[in-house]
Amino acid sequence: MTTGELPTPVEQERALPPSLRETLAGHYYTDPQIFRAEQDRIFHTGWFCAMLAADLERPGQYETVQIGRESVIVTRCRDGRIAAHLNVCRHRGARLCTEERGEVRRSFQCPYHAWTYGLDGKLVAAPNLSSMPDVDKSDWGLHGVHVREWLGYVWLCLAETPPSFDETVIADVTNRLGSPDAIVGYDVANLRLGRRISYDVAANWKQIVENFMECYHCATIHPELTEVLPEFADGLAAQYFVGHGAAFGEGVEGFTVDGSAGLERIPGVTPEQDRRYYAVTIRPQVFLNLVPDHVVFHRMFPLTPARTLVVCDWLYLPGVVASGADIERSVELFHRVNLQDFDACERCQVAMDSWAYQKGGVLVPGEHHIGEFHDWVRGHVG
Repeated sequence: MTTGELPTPVEQERALPPSLRETLAGHYYTDPQIFRAEQDRIFHTGWFCAMLAADLERPGQYETVQIGRESVIVTRCRDGRIAAHLNVCRHRGARLCTEERGEVRRSFQCPYHAWTYGLDGKLVAAPNLSSMPDVDKSDWGLHGVHVREWLGYVWLCLAETPPSFDETVIADVTNRLGSPDAIVGYDVANLRLGRRISYDVAANWKQIVENFMECYHCATIHPELTEVLPEFADGLAAQYFVGHGAAFGEGVEGFTVDGSAGLERIPGVTPEQDRRYYAVTIRPQVFLNLVPDHVVFHRMFPLTPARTLVVCDWLYLPGVVASGADIERSVELFHRVNLQDFDACERCQVAMDSWAYQKGGVLVPGEHHIGEFHDWVRGHVG
């Protein structure tokens, strides 16, 4: 091969040394057919964290949530429970709700032909329905979606028969923390929203998952984080070790942008968990960050092969939020981490269609656990 020529695929193939493991090929991050398969076989079949339950305070309040290709209406019913239905009128398929959130008094009415549905999704009225005695209204309600509330969030499943919540969602927490009880003391369901920031990231959702799972990049792009958590500068992510929480550095008082004191500690946090940071990935689209005085909760919404909306909530004790305490330094730390991470993901995304990445890249030993995530993806989409 002469100088300046590109190697051929045959010349590039060689056995990897034991220290390295292959990644997904580049087209897994750009191919619309693979993205559609992920929608069908991952997002449409498993549990998906949709929203904070407290965002629906009153009966009739609703939000629309995009899960794969489906729009879902999530609402608080008059009996206090949360219900979810596909946002598609049973008559001619019109979209019932076009706003991201809103409030209705008693029902949803299709703006096309006025078919009307109760908050529970049942068909309650339609023009001229009385002249069609052979039509049973109970057969023509909105298509329901399975609902589960956990950690104060609403989790949805579009599948006709949902997978076990314990064996999927809770199992991911158990596999990371070593016990399903390790998260109990953080009392996440009773924390309150202190801040919410949404990020429109020009990257495939898997780029974001992979970035969150490893810390090989931390010393390079996260100066504030590695000041608070010095062991992250060594490149080993907390998620590499079951049950491990990264320790705060000597002289660091709290999980804040400058290491200054945080806020009131969550009472249930154990002495072993105090002054430590735990990161948990719940497949396919949730990241949990646990520290003694607050929880940072990420939800991802994959929109296209190269675009992902990430909604990040900072949750604190109710008294902290009610008092108007200054949370800026704790919010600023992970906000900077998010911006740094998402910039890195976007840098990778633009190269996924390159000839140089058509067969993918490699994972170093501290990233080998990402290979398990890649195997999980392959197991669903091939």
